[in-house]
Amino acid sequence: MKTNQIAAQLYTLRDHCKTAADLAVTLKKIRAIGYTAAQVSGVGPIPPEEIRSIADAEGIKICATHEGGASICDNPQAVVERLGKLGCADTAYPYPHVPIATLDDVKRLAVALDRSGDVLRRAGMRLSYHNHANEFRKVAGKTVLQWLYDLTDVKNLQGEPDTYWVQSGGGDPVEWCQRLHGRLPLLHLKDFKIGDDNKPIMCEIGNGTLNWPAIVRAAEISGCPWYIVEQDVCPADPFDSLAQSWKYLTTHIAER
Repeated sequence: MKTNQIAAQLYTLRDHCKTAADLAVTLKKIRAIGYTAAQVSGVGPIPPEEIRSIADAEGIKICATHEGGASICDNPQAVVERLGKLGCADTAYPYPHVPIATLDDVKRLAVALDRSGDVLRRAGMRLSYHNHANEFRKVAGKTVLQWLYDLTDVKNLQGEPDTYWVQSGGGDPVEWCQRLHGRLPLLHLKDFKIGDDNKPIMCEIGNGTLNWPAIVRAAEISGCPWYIVEQDVCPADPFDSLAQSWKYLTTHIAER
C-alpha cells in the first residue's frame, strides 16, 4: 500500500459536507492532512459536476462513492451517469435496503445486485458490496455475505469489506481480504476495540486491536487498489481522527 492509495471516507465528515462551501473547506483540510483521495458519501445535495470541480481544485481524486441501495438496484443507469459526472469508476452498495432475513430474501437481493453490476460493468465501472455486522448472520449454513458473493458473478459484484464490521460480526478481516482475492477494489479501514462496558467501539487506526500489517498485506495480495479510512463515530473532532489514522498508516504501514 502506497500513501496515494489511502483515501478519506467523507461519511466520516458528513456534518462538514452539507454545502459546496463546506465541501471545499473540508477537502482542503483533508489535503492538508495528507490525503489525496476521497470516497464521496454523506455529502449534501451538491451537483456531481460541482463536487468534481471542487475536488479537482483541492487536489483530491474521487476514488469511489456510496450510492443509495434503491438507486443502485432500481436505476443503475442513473448511477452510471452520476459516476461519469464525478469522474469515478467505483461505487458500493452501502447497506441492505430490503430484508435479508431468509435465503429467498438474500437471493432476491443478489439477483438485483448482479443485474445492476452488469449495467455498471458494461459502462466500464464497478459495483462493490459494503458490509456491516448483520451480513455475518448465518442462513442455510452460510453467512449472508458469503451467499451474496456466491450468488453473483465476480464480474458484476466486487467487495468493499469494512474491517470493523467484519470483526464486529464475528469474522476475520484478514481472512475476508484473502477470500476476496481478485474481487477487492475497495477496503474500508476502521479499527476495533472493546470498551469499558464490554461493547465494541470504533476507533482510529492503530488505537484498537486489529492486525493492520496482516490486513493490508492480505489486501495487497488480493489486488486492492484503494484503502479508505472511515470512522462513523469519532470521540471528538473527526478531522483529528482522520489525521491520527493517516499518521499511523503512513508511519507504520504504507510505502512512500
